[in-house]
Amino acid sequence: MTQVEGAGGARLAGGRRSRVNEDSRPHERPLHDGAAEQIAFGLPGLPGARNFAAAYAHRQGMPDDRVGELLLAVNEVATNAVTHGNGRATMRVWCAGDHLVVEVHDEGHWPLDGATPGATPPGPYATSGMGLWVARRLSSGIDFATGASGTTVTMSFKV
Repeated sequence: MTQVEGAGGARLAGGRRSRVNEDSRPHERPLHDGAAEQIAFGLPGLPGARNFAAAYAHRQGMPDDRVGELLLAVNEVATNAVTHGNGRATMRVWCAGDHLVVEVHDEGHWPLDGATPGATPPGPYATSGMGLWVARRLSSGIDFATGASGTTVTMSFKV
């Protein structure tokens, strides 16, 4: 498995964990196989953020069926960031070995009360509350960090 750097420490790409990190500074983390590309967006910019992630994935040679899965996961996390954060978010993408990493950061935060975000499937007739569950199911790995500087969700996808 490829090693992917998460907020405040390393994890395996298939690993799934969450934690509170009182000083999460996602934009200061070292990158692995090259420089990250970044975009800032708000609710009206969601289509542009999705296009940004898809274009990067295509440039890295990700097959179309996996780009579709990446887009669904990215859409769920990016939508959460702008609707539950402060209305603005930043997305960074980069490659780490044979994985594409997508990091979405907003300035909101929530208490991770011991429950693993997105671990419980939504109810049979749910109309909301399924975004992190979907992202968890579609990504190779997902990590959550929240603290004074905001919330960061980092997902990895096999290229």
